[in-house]
Amino acid sequence: MQAFTAAQPAAFPAHILAPPVAPPAPSARPRGRHWALLASLLLLVVVPAALWAGYLWIRASDQFTSTIGFSVRREEAPPTMDVFGGMLGGRFSGTASDTDILYEFIRSPDLVLRIDRQLDIRAKFSRNWPQDFAFAFDPSGTIEDLTGYWRRQVRVHYDDSAGIITLRVSAFTPQDAKAIAEAVFAESERVVNALSEQARDDATRHASAELEKTRTLLAGARQAMTGFRIRTGIVDPTAELEAQATVTTALQAQLAEARVALDTLRRNARPGDHRITQAELRIDSLRHQIEQERGRSTGIGTQGDGYAQLIADYEQLKVDLEFAESAYQSARTAHEAALQTAQRQSRYLAAHILPTLAERSLLPSRPWLLALGTGVLFGLWSILALAYYSLRDRR
Repeated sequence: MQAFTAAQPAAFPAHILAPPVAPPAPSARPRGRHWALLASLLLLVVVPAALWAGYLWIRASDQFTSTIGFSVRREEAPPTMDVFGGMLGGRFSGTASDTDILYEFIRSPDLVLRIDRQLDIRAKFSRNWPQDFAFAFDPSGTIEDLTGYWRRQVRVHYDDSAGIITLRVSAFTPQDAKAIAEAVFAESERVVNALSEQARDDATRHASAELEKTRTLLAGARQAMTGFRIRTGIVDPTAELEAQATVTTALQAQLAEARVALDTLRRNARPGDHRITQAELRIDSLRHQIEQERGRSTGIGTQGDGYAQLIADYEQLKVDLEFAESAYQSARTAHEAALQTAQRQSRYLAAHILPTLAERSLLPSRPWLLALGTGVLFGLWSILALAYYSLRDRR
């Protein structure tokens, strides 16, 4: 065992048992590409970031913010009755809400022109031009440029679920920010009032048209009834028939009494008694009158129409007249309700946050803008550095 151990070193080569160790690397020394990379960092990141910081803290003007929040409230009135709504179909209203319309109006060039004519916002937004060319407005810009700058300075936050609009107006003085916020609220209120006025005019115009339609219908029904009465000479055929029935019944009762009296005379008086003759004449007269009354009921009228046909025509005219009167009363009620609704404001703008004068500048957010600008510069520099080393490694 000892002999084998002693002979073992001679059995294996020395390079297998102990591989050679590489010599230590020399100390690293900066090369030209390293200095170029550092110079590019200073040139592309540090120097622009320092210039950006100097601009933010030296030349950028303080901006003050005024906040206002409001919503559109609607005073609902009971709907007016459309007399012919079921037959002619109902009216349809637009699907866009008043708040959606107001949101688009605040961001529109129309409002920008209105506020500019009132407050000269072009001058207010360009107070520090050209010193602060990054945050101030160029007074030589067009209305499109002013609208774009307006949307940057007047931030509109719209809560669709609650229907609430919140404005954060930024300007270079607290007074300007508050004045612009108040002007926006005033113009928005005018727009809401115009929408309400248009809705009231539409409702009143529709109710007036319905009232005029039913008035014409009623006048036609009354004229038709008057023409029937002039043509037939009968005011009410039903009442006339009832009166004739009453007369016929009375005559029949008298005829029965006369027959009883005649029968009594024939039994008690002598033949040829003049009282019997008079009783017979009276009975004949009563029969003739009854036949005349029955003839008037079933005979021919002045225009050749049977009395039953006259009653049918009268009933039709009476139904038309009653319908026209009912329709006219309903339309008149709807018209009065529309007038009452038009006398009150159905939409109004309710402000729950009023604009105030700012005491401290919140914009521009200099630390955040500096960090953002530096991060962007560093990201661009990193991309360029990685692109350089990627091309270098391919060589």
